Amino acid sequence: MSATDAPARAKGPARGAVTTPRSRMTALARAELTLLGRNKGTVFAALFIPFVMPFSVRAGAEEMDLGKAGLTIGTLVLPAAIGFSLLFAVYSALVGVFVVRREELVLKRLRTGELRDAEILAGSALPAVLSGLVQSLLLAVGCAVLLDLPAPSAPLLSVVGLLLGLVMCAALAAVTASFTRTGESAQVTPLPFTFVSMLASGLFFPLELLPDRVASVCELLPLTPVVTLVRGGWTGDLSAAETLSAVATAVAWTVLAVFAVRRRFRWEPRH
Repeated sequence: MSATDAPARAKGPARGAVTTPRSRMTALARAELTLLGRNKGTVFAALFIPFVMPFSVRAGAEEMDLGKAGLTIGTLVLPAAIGFSLLFAVYSALVGVFVVRREELVLKRLRTGELRDAEILAGSALPAVLSGLVQSLLLAVGCAVLLDLPAPSAPLLSVVGLLLGLVMCAALAAVTASFTRTGESAQVTPLPFTFVSMLASGLFFPLELLPDRVASVCELLPLTPVVTLVRGGWTGDLSAAETLSAVATAVAWTVLAVFAVRRRFRWEPRH
């Protein structure tokens, strides 16, 4: 059996068997996890880079006046570490997954079976999303221990921020995949969003240290509300208005991405 046949055959139930969306997505996710594990480059980028990048943030944080922003090294590095996990383990990895499966005609074959379009995308994304979730939790615990952070003041905010980030990054990955032509170009097309998020969403530089007008624009970027909510969960200094604004921004980007996927996502190879 070839690797490209695995997802298509994994979904096929025995004749007469009754399937549910959950069982169909689980079967597809299991097959996708097997294929994902064979791509050593993707696994390396998804698992290694998010664990290394926080060290760069910590080194840079020592040169900043974080006290002016009401932050510590820990409250800067921890949300940044989770942001890196979302960017590399979820967003960048899924762009490659969607493009390669499309170009290998896997997505086209899956659509001929019982799986619905939303189930195909969700099942294909599930391994990367779960990987990003586990990785984010490990990074949060590691940063809290190594950087001597106290327990989060409002843990619910951090949980909401992480969950919104996982869903949003998966949806944005599908959007990016819709205009990515080949598996090779899938290594390039995620870079603009990745670099902009790293530089302007509070991963390396707190928005509080930027000019007000620049910070106001950066607050509207997709990953900024996720970083804001995760950090606010630890510091407990987010007001109700700031919390609602961050949640609304993240939800708006997610809804916009889902709408774009419904309109623009390609299920067959681009020629």
